[in-house]
Amino acid sequence: MSGYVPTCTLEVRVTPRAGRTDVRIVDGGVRIRVAEVPENGRATEAARRALASALGLRRRDVTLRTGMTSRIKRYRIEGLSRTEALEQLTY
Repeated sequence: MSGYVPTCTLEVRVTPRAGRTDVRIVDGGVRIRVAEVPENGRATEAARRALASALGLRRRDVTLRTGMTSRIKRYRIEGLSRTEALEQLTY
């Protein structure tokens, strides 16, 4: 056994100050709405938690790679391939 753990990077668009937290696929892209404000990384962290929950992963398996201050963020996902992650978000 090689100990291989699938990983992928997902690009997501985060919308802060939403009425509720929501993770979905829109026009082929991942969209995350969070209630938190975009101050001191609060919206980014809320998006990370929401993405991990939607994927059925632990929070530590989802890490921010780029986009701390941008609406477009890239998260590294450990434990799922890109195909598996997108399938999980579709259902």
